[in-house]
Amino acid sequence: MTGVTTTDREGTGRRAAMTRWWRRVFSYAGDERATVLVIGKSTLAATLAWVVAYDLLEARSPAFAPFSAVLIMQVTVYRSVTQSLRYVGAVVAGVLVQAALGLLVGPEVLTFALVALVALTIGRWHVLGAQGPQVATAAFFAFATYTSASGGLERFLRLGEIVVLVLIGCAIGTAVNVLVAPPLRYRSAEYSIHSLAHTLHDLLAEIHPVLAEGVPDQETTGRWRARAAHTGEMIGQARSGFRTAKESTLLNPRRLIRRYRGHPGFHDYEAVLGALERTLYQVAALTRGLDRYGQEDEARKPFLRRYAAFLESAGAIAEVLTTLDETTLRQQAKRLERLTGEAEKRRAEVAEETDRLSLSLADPSAPYGILVTEATRLMEEFRHTSEVLLDAAQVTD
Repeated sequence: MTGVTTTDREGTGRRAAMTRWWRRVFSYAGDERATVLVIGKSTLAATLAWVVAYDLLEARSPAFAPFSAVLIMQVTVYRSVTQSLRYVGAVVAGVLVQAALGLLVGPEVLTFALVALVALTIGRWHVLGAQGPQVATAAFFAFATYTSASGGLERFLRLGEIVVLVLIGCAIGTAVNVLVAPPLRYRSAEYSIHSLAHTLHDLLAEIHPVLAEGVPDQETTGRWRARAAHTGEMIGQARSGFRTAKESTLLNPRRLIRRYRGHPGFHDYEAVLGALERTLYQVAALTRGLDRYGQEDEARKPFLRRYAAFLESAGAIAEVLTTLDETTLRQQAKRLERLTGEAEKRRAEVAEETDRLSLSLADPSAPYGILVTEATRLMEEFRHTSEVLLDAAQVTD
């Protein structure tokens, strides 16, 4: 009996992974569907640009048009437009450099060296951004075109053709991106909030059960502190995703469609994202306080039990934000309001326990002052988040 080989298992695993990938494409709007759309739209734009350049204009270098159409097919309409303008500017600059130096010096090796020097220098101009290198690329192609032409008039006509083809490619690429399923990423803003809320919830879920049992040891508090310190990377990724989502509405015709007008808006989501960022920084300060004061203290145990109850209620708020969804925003906002009220009660119990035990909040050798302060700040952010989402829910009704 022949057994299953490692190659067979790997092949089956790849097929299963590919099946799951395509299932995600057809199931929901995620990265997989976005990838398929970009490939399809790029193919369409390139084909249209080639037909116009090769069949209609009968250009001698038709590839410039489809190349340009694909190059400026960006993840958002706004980025397609801005990158298209920069790309055209870079190409025009490169062609003009070649035209000017070719006219003055001629098609010599020295001319190419001067063209390269000037084009690469212009390409460093910050206004051109990521398209800066295209100045030199355009200049090199222009030099090749210039040297292969037979006469002076033909040379300048060929250089002008490059600019025209680039303009055609950029126009077709931008038009396809605007008219064919323009990317509108409201959900990316929600995903950014989800990622930070998950980070906050998971961290609090690890801390509060340990505090409920007593004073944690230094190894445990050190692990919490290290984990909280690494949340900065998550914040950066969430901010990047949010910027892309916000940018997707600029110059996008889909935002005028009726079903998008009731969206809570990026201002509201940005406020929630900012609150989560500040909350994570405050939890990081909280873990530093716990890690700094690790001595055993009988008075600390009842205080920490109260504090654990508060952190558990804070974690419940974060859990709601991990599933934030504009389609059920009103229900979630109401639930968040109720949980915020419960968390405020737990925070008040922490303050009462501090008074009952006569714990000093000003003593630098004890963590109570830091922990009570951070609890107050956390509640301020949670109340702000609850109010923002309640207002947003009223807009979407």
